[in-house]
Amino acid sequence: MSRGALVGGVETGGTRVRCVAATGPDDVRAETSVPTTTPPETLGRVADFLRPHRVAAVGIACFGPIDLDRRSPTFGWITTTPKPGWARVDVVGAFRALGVPVVFDTDVNGAALGEHRWGAGRDVDPFVYLTVGTGIGGGAIVNGRPLHGLVHPEMGHVPIPRDPADSFAGACPYHGGCLEGLASAVALRARWGTAPEALPAEHEAWRLQARYLALGIAAITAVLSPRRIALGGGVMGAAGLLERVRRDVADTLAGYVRAPELVAPALGERAGVLGAVALAQLPLAGGVQ
Repeated sequence: MSRGALVGGVETGGTRVRCVAATGPDDVRAETSVPTTTPPETLGRVADFLRPHRVAAVGIACFGPIDLDRRSPTFGWITTTPKPGWARVDVVGAFRALGVPVVFDTDVNGAALGEHRWGAGRDVDPFVYLTVGTGIGGGAIVNGRPLHGLVHPEMGHVPIPRDPADSFAGACPYHGGCLEGLASAVALRARWGTAPEALPAEHEAWRLQARYLALGIAAITAVLSPRRIALGGGVMGAAGLLERVRRDVADTLAGYVRAPELVAPALGERAGVLGAVALAQLPLAGGVQ
């Protein structure tokens, strides 16, 4: 059976950009990582990496917020970001000179598509990928495709009820006590004065962390009704956290609806860049972004 066309996958991150030329996870022909410096330097190096491989399409899984509206004059741009120098950057434009289709989406939608195609979300629909790290973000696959709408899902900014004993103001500069503001790695460090990985398993932080994640997942469940949610990101590596979250989600939903299956990602750190490969394959299969 044919492996399909060779495509480029690009995952942009705050400190590095991962790039592959591949047909899938078992056929990666070339791979590199480029430091995230200035947009012209970084994106230029990525395009230079892809050019000799003559890829049939390029998929980009990008940090955001980003503009996904094809009718917009800033389609393909990063719109607002705290990353210095990267606000209002035309990411897609940097790859047009390759002369192939360029598919653009969020980093978490990319990771969700990668896990749906080859990992923890195979044969599951709807499926959600939620990453809990420096920030919190989520991507959703509905009817086999990444979910878009007015903008793109911003699951990390869902408002959640604050624990009555929690006086922490929240770490989100926009919303204070949203899910990201209360349960990201930045919030954990700010609230407890140390890095999450330094907190022992019996620390009170993890009871509160599981509670807040469960509240966010309950909201996502009520709206999207995913059959399965993969929980990734560095914070989810804490011992016993996934099982705590499973229990708290069931308690929060209180039997009104079934709790979705909560699992660890199967693709690990490669979910985003492999998701970018899956994005690049969409137009080649006759789909549209």
